[in-house]
Amino acid sequence: MTLTGLFVPLVTPFTPTGEVAAAALETLAHEVLEAGARGIVALGTTAEPATLTGAERRLVLDICGAVCRERKAPLIVAAGSNVTADSVRTLAAFDDRIAAALTVVPYYNRPSEDGVVEHFRRVAAVSPVPLLVYHVPYRTGRPLSAETLCRLAELPNIAGFKYAAGGIDDSTIAFLSRIPSDTAVLAGDDLHAAPLLALGATGGILACANVAPAGYAELISAWRTGPLDRARTIGNRLAPLAAALFAEPNPTVLKGVLAAQGRIPTADVRLPLLPAHETTVAAALRALDGVYTVV
Repeated sequence: MTLTGLFVPLVTPFTPTGEVAAAALETLAHEVLEAGARGIVALGTTAEPATLTGAERRLVLDICGAVCRERKAPLIVAAGSNVTADSVRTLAAFDDRIAAALTVVPYYNRPSEDGVVEHFRRVAAVSPVPLLVYHVPYRTGRPLSAETLCRLAELPNIAGFKYAAGGIDDSTIAFLSRIPSDTAVLAGDDLHAAPLLALGATGGILACANVAPAGYAELISAWRTGPLDRARTIGNRLAPLAAALFAEPNPTVLKGVLAAQGRIPTADVRLPLLPAHETTVAAALRALDGVYTVV
Protein backbone atom coordinates (compact mmCIF):
# COMPACT_ATOMS: atom_id res chain seq x y z
CA MET A 1 0.00 0.00 0.00
CA THR A 2 1.29 3.44 -0.95
CA LEU A 3 -0.31 6.39 0.84
CA THR A 4 -0.55 9.56 -1.21
CA GLY A 5 -2.19 12.94 -0.82
CA LEU A 6 -3.14 14.99 2.22
CA PHE A 7 -3.88 13.45 5.60
CA VAL A 8 -5.10 15.87 8.26
CA PRO A 9 -4.09 15.23 11.90
CA LEU A 10 -7.21 16.58 13.54
CA VAL A 11 -7.25 18.64 16.72
CA THR A 12 -9.36 17.44 19.63
CA PRO A 13 -11.89 20.21 20.27
CA PHE A 14 -13.15 20.74 23.82
CA THR A 15 -16.42 22.10 25.12
CA PRO A 16 -16.53 25.05 27.55
CA THR A 17 -16.83 22.53 30.38
CA GLY A 18 -13.77 20.55 29.28
CA GLU A 19 -15.24 17.50 27.55
CA VAL A 20 -14.36 16.34 24.05
CA ALA A 21 -16.62 18.26 21.66
CA ALA A 22 -17.76 15.22 19.71
CA ALA A 23 -20.08 17.00 17.27
CA ALA A 24 -17.42 19.58 16.41
CA LEU A 25 -14.83 16.85 15.81
CA GLU A 26 -17.20 15.00 13.49
CA THR A 27 -17.96 18.18 11.55
CA LEU A 28 -14.29 19.05 11.26
CA ALA A 29 -13.52 15.57 9.92
CA HIS A 30 -16.20 15.92 7.25
CA GLU A 31 -15.00 19.44 6.35
CA VAL A 32 -11.38 18.51 5.69
CA LEU A 33 -12.37 15.50 3.58
CA GLU A 34 -14.86 17.62 1.63
CA ALA A 35 -12.07 20.15 0.99
CA GLY A 36 -9.84 17.56 -0.66
CA ALA A 37 -7.99 15.66 2.06
CA ARG A 38 -7.37 12.03 1.19
CA GLY A 39 -7.76 10.86 4.78
CA ILE A 40 -7.55 11.67 8.47
CA VAL A 41 -5.03 11.04 11.22
CA ALA A 42 -6.59 10.38 14.62
CA LEU A 43 -4.73 10.84 17.90
CA GLY A 44 -1.64 12.44 16.41
CA THR A 45 0.37 15.02 18.35
CA THR A 46 -2.04 17.74 17.19
CA ALA A 47 -4.86 15.89 18.98
CA GLU A 48 -3.14 16.18 22.40
CA PRO A 49 -3.48 12.41 22.95
CA ALA A 50 -1.28 12.28 26.04
CA THR A 51 -3.79 14.49 27.86
CA LEU A 52 -6.83 12.43 26.87
CA THR A 53 -8.28 9.67 29.01
CA GLY A 54 -8.64 6.17 27.60
CA ALA A 55 -12.36 6.75 27.11
CA GLU A 56 -11.71 10.03 25.31
CA ARG A 57 -9.18 8.40 22.99
CA ARG A 58 -11.72 5.69 22.13
CA LEU A 59 -14.34 8.37 21.44
CA VAL A 60 -12.01 10.24 19.09
CA LEU A 61 -11.15 7.01 17.28
CA ASP A 62 -14.81 6.04 16.97
CA ILE A 63 -15.80 9.42 15.54
CA CYS A 64 -12.95 9.55 13.04
CA GLY A 65 -13.47 5.92 12.09
CA ALA A 66 -17.17 6.45 11.42
CA VAL A 67 -16.54 9.50 9.24
CA CYS A 68 -13.83 7.75 7.24
CA ARG A 69 -15.99 4.67 6.78
CA GLU A 70 -18.90 6.81 5.58
CA ARG A 71 -16.72 8.72 3.12
CA LYS A 72 -14.56 5.73 2.14
CA ALA A 73 -11.42 7.56 3.24
CA PRO A 74 -8.38 5.95 4.87
CA LEU A 75 -7.90 6.45 8.61
CA ILE A 76 -4.41 6.60 10.08
CA VAL A 77 -4.14 6.25 13.86
CA ALA A 78 -1.13 7.31 15.90
CA ALA A 79 -0.03 4.66 18.36
CA GLY A 80 3.09 3.29 19.98
CA SER A 81 5.57 4.60 22.51
CA ASN A 82 9.21 4.35 23.54
CA VAL A 83 8.55 0.90 25.06
CA THR A 84 8.63 -1.88 22.48
CA ALA A 85 6.52 -4.34 24.48
CA ASP A 86 3.80 -1.74 25.06
CA SER A 87 3.82 -0.78 21.39
CA VAL A 88 3.46 -4.44 20.41
CA ARG A 89 0.40 -4.85 22.67
CA THR A 90 -1.23 -1.64 21.44
CA LEU A 91 -0.71 -2.29 17.73
CA ALA A 92 -1.76 -5.93 17.94
CA ALA A 93 -5.24 -4.78 19.05
CA PHE A 94 -5.90 -2.60 15.98
CA ASP A 95 -8.87 -3.50 13.78
CA ASP A 96 -9.88 -3.17 10.14
CA ARG A 97 -11.18 0.39 10.52
CA ILE A 98 -7.56 1.50 10.42
CA ALA A 99 -5.57 1.79 7.19
CA ALA A 100 -2.20 2.38 8.84
CA ALA A 101 -0.63 3.09 12.22
CA LEU A 102 1.58 6.14 12.71
CA THR A 103 4.29 4.91 15.06
CA VAL A 104 6.92 7.23 16.47
CA VAL A 105 10.63 6.47 16.66
CA PRO A 106 11.28 5.54 20.33
CA TYR A 107 11.85 8.74 22.28
CA TYR A 108 13.66 9.68 25.51
CA ASN A 109 15.57 6.36 25.80
CA ARG A 110 17.70 7.42 22.81
CA PRO A 111 18.35 3.87 21.54
CA SER A 112 21.01 3.10 18.97
CA GLU A 113 19.95 3.14 15.33
CA ASP A 114 20.16 -0.66 15.35
CA GLY A 115 17.84 -0.62 18.37
CA VAL A 116 15.35 1.53 16.45
CA VAL A 117 15.38 -0.93 13.56
CA GLU A 118 14.80 -3.87 15.91
CA HIS A 119 11.97 -1.99 17.65
CA PHE A 120 10.14 -1.52 14.37
CA ARG A 121 10.91 -5.05 13.20
CA ARG A 122 9.13 -6.45 16.25
CA VAL A 123 6.20 -4.02 16.18
CA ALA A 124 5.63 -4.44 12.44
CA ALA A 125 5.70 -8.23 12.77
CA VAL A 126 2.61 -8.26 15.02
CA SER A 127 0.66 -5.28 13.68
CA PRO A 128 -2.42 -6.22 11.64
CA VAL A 129 -2.10 -2.90 9.76
CA PRO A 130 0.87 -1.34 7.94
CA LEU A 131 3.10 1.05 9.86
CA LEU A 132 4.14 4.59 9.07
CA VAL A 133 7.38 5.38 10.88
CA TYR A 134 7.16 8.83 12.45
CA HIS A 135 10.63 10.37 12.15
CA VAL A 136 10.65 13.52 14.28
CA PRO A 137 14.08 13.87 15.90
CA TYR A 138 13.47 17.25 17.52
CA ARG A 139 10.78 15.56 19.65
CA THR A 140 12.36 12.13 20.10
CA GLY A 141 16.03 13.04 20.54
CA ARG A 142 16.89 10.23 18.11
CA PRO A 143 18.02 11.39 14.66
CA LEU A 144 18.31 8.66 12.04
CA SER A 145 20.68 8.43 9.12
CA ALA A 146 19.51 7.95 5.55
CA GLU A 147 20.96 4.45 5.74
CA THR A 148 18.84 3.55 8.76
CA LEU A 149 15.70 5.06 7.24
CA CYS A 150 16.25 2.92 4.15
CA ARG A 151 16.76 -0.16 6.35
CA LEU A 152 13.40 0.56 7.97
CA ALA A 153 11.79 0.86 4.55
CA GLU A 154 12.91 -2.67 3.76
CA LEU A 155 11.13 -4.20 6.76
CA PRO A 156 7.93 -6.17 6.04
CA ASN A 157 4.75 -4.25 6.90
CA ILE A 158 6.42 -0.81 6.85
CA ALA A 159 4.32 1.26 4.44
CA GLY A 160 6.28 4.48 4.74
CA PHE A 161 7.23 7.46 6.83
CA LYS A 162 5.96 10.68 8.28
CA TYR A 163 9.13 12.69 7.71
CA ALA A 164 9.54 15.64 10.08
CA ALA A 165 13.27 16.10 10.40
CA GLY A 166 13.04 19.85 10.96
CA GLY A 167 14.68 20.87 7.71
CA ILE A 168 16.12 19.79 4.38
CA ASP A 169 19.71 18.56 4.54
CA ASP A 170 22.00 16.08 2.81
CA SER A 171 20.44 13.19 4.76
CA THR A 172 16.98 14.18 3.52
CA ILE A 173 18.14 14.26 -0.07
CA ALA A 174 19.99 10.94 0.25
CA PHE A 175 16.93 9.30 1.81
CA LEU A 176 14.44 10.54 -0.76
CA SER A 177 16.75 9.64 -3.65
CA ARG A 178 17.01 6.02 -2.46
CA ILE A 179 13.56 5.24 -1.09
CA PRO A 180 11.67 2.47 -2.97
CA SER A 181 8.88 3.71 -5.22
CA ASP A 182 6.25 1.70 -3.31
CA THR A 183 7.13 3.35 0.03
CA ALA A 184 5.20 6.45 1.07
CA VAL A 185 7.00 9.51 2.37
CA LEU A 186 4.55 11.98 3.87
CA ALA A 187 5.85 15.45 4.69
CA GLY A 188 5.38 16.15 8.39
CA ASP A 189 6.91 19.61 8.75
CA ASP A 190 4.33 22.10 7.49
CA LEU A 191 6.89 24.79 6.73
CA HIS A 192 8.99 22.36 4.67
CA ALA A 193 6.14 20.54 2.93
CA ALA A 194 6.66 22.16 -0.48
CA PRO A 195 10.39 21.35 -0.80
CA LEU A 196 9.81 17.80 0.41
CA LEU A 197 7.10 17.36 -2.23
CA ALA A 198 9.48 18.78 -4.84
CA LEU A 199 12.02 16.15 -3.81
CA GLY A 200 9.50 13.35 -4.24
CA ALA A 201 7.37 13.04 -1.08
CA THR A 202 4.06 11.34 -1.89
CA GLY A 203 1.90 13.53 0.32
CA GLY A 204 1.73 15.06 3.75
CA ILE A 205 0.43 14.78 7.28
CA LEU A 206 0.06 18.48 7.92
CA ALA A 207 -1.44 20.09 11.01
CA CYS A 208 -2.02 23.42 9.26
CA ALA A 209 -4.54 21.67 7.01
CA ASN A 210 -6.97 21.83 9.94
CA VAL A 211 -7.49 25.47 8.94
CA ALA A 212 -6.56 25.43 5.22
CA PRO A 213 -7.33 21.92 3.93
CA ALA A 214 -8.10 22.98 0.36
CA GLY A 215 -4.83 24.87 0.05
CA TYR A 216 -2.70 21.99 1.28
CA ALA A 217 -4.61 19.45 -0.80
CA GLU A 218 -3.99 21.54 -3.91
CA LEU A 219 -0.33 22.06 -2.96
CA ILE A 220 0.22 18.29 -2.91
CA SER A 221 -1.75 17.73 -6.09
CA ALA A 222 0.13 20.45 -7.98
CA TRP A 223 3.56 19.15 -6.96
CA ARG A 224 2.59 15.63 -7.99
CA THR A 225 0.79 16.32 -11.28
CA GLY A 226 1.35 20.00 -12.07
CA PRO A 227 1.28 22.72 -13.01
CA LEU A 228 4.54 23.36 -11.18
CA ASP A 229 4.20 27.13 -11.34
CA ARG A 230 0.93 26.76 -9.47
CA ALA A 231 2.64 24.49 -6.91
CA ARG A 232 5.32 27.12 -6.25
CA THR A 233 2.74 29.88 -5.91
CA ILE A 234 0.66 27.90 -3.42
CA GLY A 235 3.73 26.85 -1.44
CA ASN A 236 4.94 30.42 -1.17
CA ARG A 237 1.50 31.55 0.03
CA LEU A 238 1.20 28.76 2.59
CA ALA A 239 4.67 29.21 4.10
CA PRO A 240 3.76 32.36 6.12
CA LEU A 241 0.64 30.61 7.36
CA ALA A 242 2.67 27.62 8.59
CA ALA A 243 5.09 29.95 10.36
CA ALA A 244 2.21 31.81 12.01
CA LEU A 245 0.39 28.66 13.11
CA PHE A 246 3.54 27.28 14.73
CA ALA A 247 4.56 30.53 16.42
CA GLU A 248 3.44 28.92 19.70
CA PRO A 249 3.31 25.23 20.61
CA ASN A 250 1.08 23.09 18.41
CA PRO A 251 -1.97 22.98 18.44
CA THR A 252 -2.55 26.16 20.44
CA VAL A 253 -2.63 28.59 17.52
CA LEU A 254 -4.58 26.16 15.34
CA LYS A 255 -7.25 25.94 17.99
CA GLY A 256 -7.30 29.71 18.38
CA VAL A 257 -7.95 30.13 14.67
CA LEU A 258 -10.57 27.38 14.50
CA ALA A 259 -12.40 28.87 17.48
CA ALA A 260 -12.26 32.36 15.93
CA GLN A 261 -13.82 30.88 12.79
CA GLY A 262 -16.57 29.26 14.86
CA ARG A 263 -15.53 25.78 13.77
CA ILE A 264 -14.81 24.51 17.29
CA PRO A 265 -16.48 25.63 20.53
CA THR A 266 -13.37 26.84 22.36
CA ALA A 267 -9.65 27.36 21.85
CA ASP A 268 -8.97 25.37 25.01
CA VAL A 269 -5.97 23.08 25.31
CA ARG A 270 -4.91 20.96 28.26
CA LEU A 271 -1.97 21.61 30.53
CA PRO A 272 0.94 21.78 30.26
CA LEU A 273 -0.08 23.68 27.11
CA LEU A 274 -1.59 27.15 27.46
CA PRO A 275 -3.88 28.85 24.94
CA ALA A 276 -2.13 30.94 22.30
CA HIS A 277 -1.93 34.70 22.82
CA GLU A 278 -4.59 36.79 21.08
CA THR A 279 -1.94 38.63 19.04
CA THR A 280 -0.54 35.33 17.75
CA VAL A 281 -3.98 34.11 16.72
CA ALA A 282 -4.70 37.44 15.02
CA ALA A 283 -1.46 37.18 13.05
CA ALA A 284 -2.37 33.64 11.94
CA LEU A 285 -5.82 34.82 10.82
CA ARG A 286 -4.17 37.54 8.71
CA ALA A 287 -1.84 34.95 7.18
CA LEU A 288 -4.84 32.75 6.42
CA ASP A 289 -6.54 35.65 4.64
CA GLY A 290 -3.46 35.94 2.44
CA VAL A 291 -3.78 32.29 1.43
CA TYR A 292 -7.43 32.68 0.49
CA THR A 293 -6.63 35.52 -1.93
CA VAL A 294 -4.85 32.97 -4.15
CA VAL A 295 -5.82 29.42 -3.19
